[in-house]
Amino acid sequence: MQMAVSSYDVLRKQARTLENEIDLKLVAFSKIGAGSSISSNNSSGSGGNSNSDTSPLLGEHVFDSLSAEIEQMLDKLSSLNESMSELPATGSAAMHTLQRHREILQGYRQEFNKIYANHTMRIEREELLRGSGLATSSGSPSISGLSRREMYMKESGHLHSASNMVNDQINIAIETRENLHAQRQAFKRLQTRFNDISNRFPLINSLIQRINIKKRRDSLILGAVIGFCVILLLLYAFN
Repeated sequence: MQMAVSSYDVLRKQARTLENEIDLKLVAFSKIGAGSSISSNNSSGSGGNSNSDTSPLLGEHVFDSLSAEIEQMLDKLSSLNESMSELPATGSAAMHTLQRHREILQGYRQEFNKIYANHTMRIEREELLRGSGLATSSGSPSISGLSRREMYMKESGHLHSASNMVNDQINIAIETRENLHAQRQAFKRLQTRFNDISNRFPLINSLIQRINIKKRRDSLILGAVIGFCVILLLLYAFN
């Protein structure tokens, strides 16, 4: 049981660390997804062929590499949650924590898919605008302003999620303290019972020893009486 609890604690710490890393990666992923389209618009408005050819490619390369990294981290977090669910249940607090980790994973996946879909839509829209010759500098502020509002909303969502996570951890700590207090009281009652039993055992042992001594004494007396009677019978028979 102690090994299961220790394994669960190790997996839970790994899941928390990975969640924090994914959260930071998603913030950077959101900024890169919004900034790559902006850089492509700016470069197309400047009229430089080298900038228009290289900046979007570099942005797409960073975006794709970060996307693959986040997907691997999400898969690893999913594996950690499955490993925690396979361990024996250790109480309501552990089940609540596992459910919370699953909800966080689901939220991260939804946010990742949303950022990726928004980025793809922006790239497709810009390609259509460039292809039709309608990509002007007037479109940049609206796209830029929209992406900034989205980033602010997402960062606010991250802060709200972190606040909820801290509140959940505080509630779990309170429940854990109550459970430990209840276990401590139960151990005290068991220790009291064991002390009572250990105090009674010497009395029982001494009583058994007295009974055995009395049996031996009675056996000796009975043997002596029988022997005396046999001697008397032999003397009477010979006489």
